[in-house]
Amino acid sequence: MEKRLTMSAMLFSIGFVFMLVVAVGAFFYGVQFGSERIEAKYAAAKEEEDVVDVSATPYQQQDLVSFYLTVFSPYREFQTEWLSTMDQLSRGGNVDAAAAFKSLSKLATEKSQEARSFNMQKSPLLGEAQVAYIRSMNKFKESADWAATSKSADHAALHKSIQAGNAYKAAVSEALAGQSAYYEAMLKWAATVDLNISAEYKTPNPLSIKQWSALPLTVKNFVIGEYLAKRNEMYGFYPHDLTSRVDEFIQSGQASNMKLQTMNSIVELLLNTRAVDPGDFAPNKARYYSAETLPQLPFFYPEQ
Repeated sequence: MEKRLTMSAMLFSIGFVFMLVVAVGAFFYGVQFGSERIEAKYAAAKEEEDVVDVSATPYQQQDLVSFYLTVFSPYREFQTEWLSTMDQLSRGGNVDAAAAFKSLSKLATEKSQEARSFNMQKSPLLGEAQVAYIRSMNKFKESADWAATSKSADHAALHKSIQAGNAYKAAVSEALAGQSAYYEAMLKWAATVDLNISAEYKTPNPLSIKQWSALPLTVKNFVIGEYLAKRNEMYGFYPHDLTSRVDEFIQSGQASNMKLQTMNSIVELLLNTRAVDPGDFAPNKARYYSAETLPQLPFFYPEQ
């Protein structure tokens, strides 16, 4: 009797260990499978670049709005906090750098998760922008994690070190690539509702003031988005804020007085003198763009 009980206990033990091994194996397989699916989902836009004709893809206003709410807004919320902290550092402000960057690291994770919540991959340019913004926030998190553990007591020195870091540079590059793709998607949309607007525009270098002035607003915004991406420097304003300041500079006669002949020279002057602020588009909208075609996105209609 005792022998049979011992044998039963042994079989039970073997069976338990076997089930435990199977359960653990299934768990890790599930984690790996889930991770691979997420990576594949957000890499889809890049993998299909060579086979998808983005110029032939219809972009609906609802797609632009969905992207604004689920991807662009979370990123901008993070960017606002990041720029505020960096500004305090550059000015040598009284800020607890370690605590500030720990908070930014956490915020980057939260906003990155928000940006993943809606699949934009059916619209190639929006899918591309979504991937870029997610990558950007992940890189900002890396930069914030490094800054939070830095031993530097000099805020100005820490500010420079952050900007010199590879993670920060990659974060800015990805964010600007996402912004450029989003404004290009707006151009594709505009071409479907206004036959006078072309879905394709190859920007000449340099772009003369005469050529610039003849462009529709959505094309101008696309040009500025491309320009900022190539410049690879992050600002708090939107591309259309800079567009409106360029037009204001031309219309006021300042470009003529300074003998500036190209859009490029005006943009460089405005950026180098920090003459562009968030919200600059709003006061110029009625003055210059009352008849222009724009999607119903909140940053184009701040008065609503």
